[in-house]
Amino acid sequence: MPAPSLRRGWQASHITAMIKVGFVSTVSVQRLSKIFLPRGAAPVAALDSIDVDIADGEFLSIIGPSGCGKSTLLHILAGLEKPTSGEVLLDGRRIEGPGSDRVVMFQEYGLYPWMSVVQNIEFGLKAKGLPAQQRREQVTYFVNLVGLKGFEDRYPHEISGGMKQRVSLARALAPDPKIVLMDEPFAALDSLTRDILQEEILRIWGKLRRTFVLITHNIDEAIFLGDRVLIMTPRPGRIKEVLSIDLPRPRAASLRASNRQFLDYRVYLASRLHEERLRAPLQGAT
Repeated sequence: MPAPSLRRGWQASHITAMIKVGFVSTVSVQRLSKIFLPRGAAPVAALDSIDVDIADGEFLSIIGPSGCGKSTLLHILAGLEKPTSGEVLLDGRRIEGPGSDRVVMFQEYGLYPWMSVVQNIEFGLKAKGLPAQQRREQVTYFVNLVGLKGFEDRYPHEISGGMKQRVSLARALAPDPKIVLMDEPFAALDSLTRDILQEEILRIWGKLRRTFVLITHNIDEAIFLGDRVLIMTPRPGRIKEVLSIDLPRPRAASLRASNRQFLDYRVYLASRLHEERLRAPLQGAT
């Protein structure tokens, strides 16, 4: 099935234009491979020869069959895993480990239950050594940005799952990272809350213009949020295709039902993933 044709007659976003004409990357993944050596078992090739550049301020979605190495790739970008071969460069410098310029959001909220909303958001700012007045200003800004005003003194057990994820997002963004890495952060939420938070993520991304990398199994989510969608093959994970999403921004949830090109992208990506799911058992993916 051919890729959807590009929509004409609208002003491309700055990031999409950068992608089309060639950009200076913030992140450069070069010949990246990862082999796990479990004790008493055969080696497991998780990633094989990954090459991709990610632009400053880009929103990149990554999809693929379960077990294809998506999370492993994200963990290497975060510095939590080391590659077997190849390298990842951030602004021209090799990533050797975790750093304050990168933050990871997981499915689990990871909030400290004994801390209030404000204290959870402030945690990274204290670790960064910011003075008290600056911390208060930053926390107030991000409380308002993610829509938590009025809930500052609540504890995690006193707020909903959607609110917990807002706290997690605010805590991730407050220390001003260059790159936000998200590993299926909305997977545990109901569909309505998920849709609302996706719109909130885009609003915040549009305001702050940080680089976002999202791992997801949800095709609609990948299209709705992304400037590009990177499709991975079953293990060992390779890049099957990188698809530019030429949809106008800002995007609203109604785009999913009302925009014909969105539907074309959905059908195309579903067909490409179906091809990989058929291959996955032969590759031993889980």
